[in-house]
Amino acid sequence: MNTSKKTAIMVGAFFLASNVTFLLGAFVFVEPILSSPDYLSLVSVNRNQVILGALLEFINGIAYIGIAVLVYPILKQRFASMALWYIAFRIIEFVMQTLSDLSPLSLVRLSEEFVSTGAVEASSFQALGSLLLTQRYWAFQMVTFALVLGALIFYYMLYQSRLIPRFISVWGFIAALAVLATALLDTFGISPGSLEFLGVLMLLNELFLGVWLIVRGFDPAAIASLSGK
Repeated sequence: MNTSKKTAIMVGAFFLASNVTFLLGAFVFVEPILSSPDYLSLVSVNRNQVILGALLEFINGIAYIGIAVLVYPILKQRFASMALWYIAFRIIEFVMQTLSDLSPLSLVRLSEEFVSTGAVEASSFQALGSLLLTQRYWAFQMVTFALVLGALIFYYMLYQSRLIPRFISVWGFIAALAVLATALLDTFGISPGSLEFLGVLMLLNELFLGVWLIVRGFDPAAIASLSGK
């Protein structure tokens, strides 16, 4: 198996792993608890679940850095500066993801204190809890913006290099713009409403790309063309 095929398999595996860990960590383990009105009590009761969810989200961030590092040697042959920007946005995404993960981990301790005091000075605990939830929200917004900007650069390079079929790159580019639009609306206090489902486009694209890279790999002719240049 040649180097480009091994790289494609690893990149594909990282794409699948990143999405699975994020879906499990955020939407299955953490958010159902943090979105509950009784989250200050529930976090303590579901301590292990919250910690596991935060760790899975952290792994998601590591996987995205892994993708950028793996594809850099291939893409830098034609897109030297853009490939570096791609890594930079993935690093920013990872840092913001880490900050986002600190909120549920901090809430574990806060929830334990809240339960042990018997809700004495409940308003103080609620204020601090609200602050941690707000910090998680804004950190996750920054995760989204870094993800989108990195994805736009990534799919542009893939489209120009033809390393994968162009319809996948176009799909990814459109999906990234859709996520950007909904994130901007939400950031400025405008409810995306029914547009929130557009985020599924990015999820499906990355899952499809992950499977494609594992099964088919990068186009050999495109690899040869990049190597020649």
